[in-house]
Amino acid sequence: MGIVDCRVGLVAALLLQAASIPHSLAFSPIANTRSSSALAPSSVAKAASATLTRLYSVAPKEEERVLRKEIAEKNSKIDNEEEFGVIDGTIPEEEEKEDVPEVADSSKKSLAVQIQRATKPRAYPLFLAEKAAGLAEEIAFKTFGSSSEDIYVNGELPTKEKVVVLGTGWGAAAFLKDVDMSKYDVTVISPRNFFLFTPMLAGAATGTVEYRSITESVRDISKKANFLEATATEIDPETFTITCESVVCEGTSCKINDFTVNYDKLIVTVGAQTNTFGIPGVREHCAFLKQVEDARRIRTSIVNLFERANIPGLSDDERKAILTFAVIGAGPTGIEFASELSDFVEQDGPKYYPNLLRFVRIKVIEASSTVLAPFDKSLQQEAIRQLTSAPKFRDPSVANLLPEQFKLTELLLDSGVQEVTDETIKLSDGSEIRYGLAVWAAGNGPLPITLQLIDSLGGEGSEQKNAQDIARGRLAIDPWLRVIGGEGKILAYGDCSCIMDGQLPATAQVASQQGEYLAKLLSRGYDMNPGVEDGILIPPKPTASDKTLSESIAAFAIQNGEIAAPFQFLNLGILAYTGGGSALAQLQVAPNGEPVKSTGKVGFGLWRSVYLTKQVSLRNRVLVLVDWLKAQAFGRDITRV
Repeated sequence: MGIVDCRVGLVAALLLQAASIPHSLAFSPIANTRSSSALAPSSVAKAASATLTRLYSVAPKEEERVLRKEIAEKNSKIDNEEEFGVIDGTIPEEEEKEDVPEVADSSKKSLAVQIQRATKPRAYPLFLAEKAAGLAEEIAFKTFGSSSEDIYVNGELPTKEKVVVLGTGWGAAAFLKDVDMSKYDVTVISPRNFFLFTPMLAGAATGTVEYRSITESVRDISKKANFLEATATEIDPETFTITCESVVCEGTSCKINDFTVNYDKLIVTVGAQTNTFGIPGVREHCAFLKQVEDARRIRTSIVNLFERANIPGLSDDERKAILTFAVIGAGPTGIEFASELSDFVEQDGPKYYPNLLRFVRIKVIEASSTVLAPFDKSLQQEAIRQLTSAPKFRDPSVANLLPEQFKLTELLLDSGVQEVTDETIKLSDGSEIRYGLAVWAAGNGPLPITLQLIDSLGGEGSEQKNAQDIARGRLAIDPWLRVIGGEGKILAYGDCSCIMDGQLPATAQVASQQGEYLAKLLSRGYDMNPGVEDGILIPPKPTASDKTLSESIAAFAIQNGEIAAPFQFLNLGILAYTGGGSALAQLQVAPNGEPVKSTGKVGFGLWRSVYLTKQVSLRNRVLVLVDWLKAQAFGRDITRV
């Protein structure tokens, strides 16, 4: 033991000498701060002050993890969360829109009337024809058109407009896949260097699929874009700069580095974070389901709880409390996680923990009176029936171990959460639930960078600030995805934005279509800031003399060929897994028509088919398919390595 201590001491001394850091500060949390007056006499401190970095001298991997966590936590905390809540997958209520008032100035009236006419929903047959033509044009362009290679003029590369994209989610991935890289210098900034197929996080959290199967490197999505692994902390619309923080490791030390990036056009598609609505204890004691790290943490916790409940000497009540899984929020995220967890208990529980199954409880807690709010009433009832049905264990010997009237999943509707402690959840009716794991899936809220940009676009009385009564912490944008107050240089879409002329649900489907739409506008060279006419920002105008077929159809539909057609969402339907090899499918054939509904095995087939085809690459499709087959043949992997 003495030899080990001696070696550790020698290595530490050498590292300290190499780093020239005082021994008293080397392993102290105080050394975590940026340049400090306490370190002023040190040359190392002066260098740290000059470079605005934070130094450590601990194990690099652990150090990097700590620094990344520090940045993530700092850039996710907001005050008054309850002011910004948006329920998962639903459209928030909006105030009734007023008609465009009569204006004495004829030129302003003319522009207002043009905008009002253009922003009306295009006739559905024409809109479908426009989308079909656009799809054919995209296929033709990728097959026979530009290869996005740089074009030299007189032996030199022309200066390209610099487009900075914040985020690597659904909207960013769609934009990067479709934008013409030969026309723009594109830089992507995000703390994660991959795209994540978020609808399958529930499956990853229970071992149905592996984490890497539902992720794709940003550099594989677009090899022409420059990627910076960093977190944007501040946007300055006046100087067109973005301040960022990143973790850089060299040798045995890591640091947080600050830098700025300039832009000509900024695309904000940072998404949203989980909103706790200011309820005490949620952020401290609940798990979320937004990132890969969340799914990994939940999967580890599930196994930990079963292993803990298997320790001898515990009472039945203690085991029941340990194996109570609370899912707070009955939207698509909460229902799919509860369903995947139920599958794990029914299919793999008998193999690993047959004697513990009688203690397992899954409690879905919802403040409203129903589940899956975006779905049709009949499908909501089917979801409730499927969730609360008796568990199906194939082995009779396992079923015999269960008490009579055993219910695996319990649905608690009209039950608001008042407080979460480390052991209990306090509900609005005064009751308490003892739990082992609580997963919060109750709504979306803004990121600090979104709120900072809102503040930067004008103070009280500004158009962006006035729009917050409806936007609620999201960037208010016009129908062409231009941020109000951003003068056409800042664009936004996805969960971090709110179209004022008709709000859309916060779903991957919306963000993807918005990314494709904006990529098309920029690739076709539309002028996103053609000027202001009598206080009204003019809609984007085409710069090319010729029109594509899809543009011609859109121009005919809005009765205006001088401006770009605004974004219009094509609702393809919604899906949700409800466990036991069944799913709900609600396909929207026409905007105001009756949706095509499917449940059970047919719905399950549609659900899996859509999720498989919507993967961003062939690699992901193969890996997900293999994971499904592997889980079916060998069960879910619960090993901890």
